[in-house]
Amino acid sequence: MRERPSKVVPTLSAVALILAAAAACRPAADATYISAAEKAAAWVQGSEVRSAKGLSWPAVPKDPASVSVDLYSGTPGVVLFFLNAYKATGKKSYLGQALSGADLLLSRSAGIEGCGFYEGRSGAAFALEEAFRASGDNKYRQGFLDALDGIKARAVPAGKGVAWSATTDIISGGAGTGLFLIYAFHETGDRAWLDLAGRAGERLVELGLPENGGLKWAMDPGFPRLMPNFSHGTAGIAYFLAALYQETKGRTFLDASLAGAKYLLSIAKTEGASCLIFHDEPDNKELYYLGWCHGPVGTARLFYLLSAATGDTTWLDWVRSSANGLLRSGIPEQETPGFWNNAGICCGLAGVGEFFLDLYRALGDASYLEFSKHVASRLLAKATVEEGRMFWVQAEHRTRPDYLFAQTGYMQGAAGIGSFLLRLASAERKNDRHIVFPDTPFTR
Repeated sequence: MRERPSKVVPTLSAVALILAAAAACRPAADATYISAAEKAAAWVQGSEVRSAKGLSWPAVPKDPASVSVDLYSGTPGVVLFFLNAYKATGKKSYLGQALSGADLLLSRSAGIEGCGFYEGRSGAAFALEEAFRASGDNKYRQGFLDALDGIKARAVPAGKGVAWSATTDIISGGAGTGLFLIYAFHETGDRAWLDLAGRAGERLVELGLPENGGLKWAMDPGFPRLMPNFSHGTAGIAYFLAALYQETKGRTFLDASLAGAKYLLSIAKTEGASCLIFHDEPDNKELYYLGWCHGPVGTARLFYLLSAATGDTTWLDWVRSSANGLLRSGIPEQETPGFWNNAGICCGLAGVGEFFLDLYRALGDASYLEFSKHVASRLLAKATVEEGRMFWVQAEHRTRPDYLFAQTGYMQGAAGIGSFLLRLASAERKNDRHIVFPDTPFTR
């Protein structure tokens, strides 16, 4: 693990001056972001694998074994990127590639193991439904409905509710699957999907572990570490329960979500009007990730959703404190033990940039947009450009800093980075037509 470099932490006013100066020197930003996203698309296209069933893209180009159908790093995420590119540019070639990827998913979705969102059947089904929304082709809607039937068939009674496995989290567990079912309810109008999500929520409520006057959740009862943030822990599960409360007004769900937030705040590092929550217990209570997976980029989603669900705007103070933790950290210029050489949505630069873009659109603070653009400048500076194609060589894993490679997928690769850049190009316009994931409270 890298040691944290010594540094002088800038005040927020100093950060604002730096960002204002950077903004004044930034020419034709919208065109720059669109161009970079299209170069990223060209690089992803260069790795495509064609078959009679459709297109797929290895997570790592030239490694056929890395082809997958999970949203985190596989074909569904690339489909969503090309759909975003079509929405942003109007180029039908992007729609064609997205639909060819969706065709591949249609041929393989029945065999997908697990029902999770980022790893499992739900993520592939999400890509199919978004392909239907973009194209109007009913075969993708039917694939989505078939996947839903498969998810329903695999739900197993557990305690007071249902589960698909022992895993509880956003990535592959009940919380992520439940959020997808809420999305399915909105897409179809069929209350059965919301009811199934509610039963998953009932099971998660009873799995909550009392701590510090609140509740916490383990990713899996057999997993030795407890990770409190969004992707594998309490923040993600509490987020799903808050989303259930919004839909059902079931007080049990809200009470459990608030209890999760209470636990998180009880362990948060809040000096300097910040909010940072450690990576895991018992081993890493002094390690603070900064991204979507285990940091404020993800966990602040819970605070924002609680504000919307309860009408209590004091939760927005914790959203802003989460942002302050990032602003005071020294990133993007400096890497920290919890923010290493990673450019992606999950752990790195693109995720931070997208978070500040979301905050700008939600809260109207222009300094957040400037920081998003500042992060994007760093992101573009770290890119490799070869023959008009752009990609990012990075360390996916904090504990393997020398294991460097470029990926195509959404959460750790060019698809997610490109999607962020497309959004940033339209940040100050009202025509942001990007695809909204089920696990975000920030709408278009």
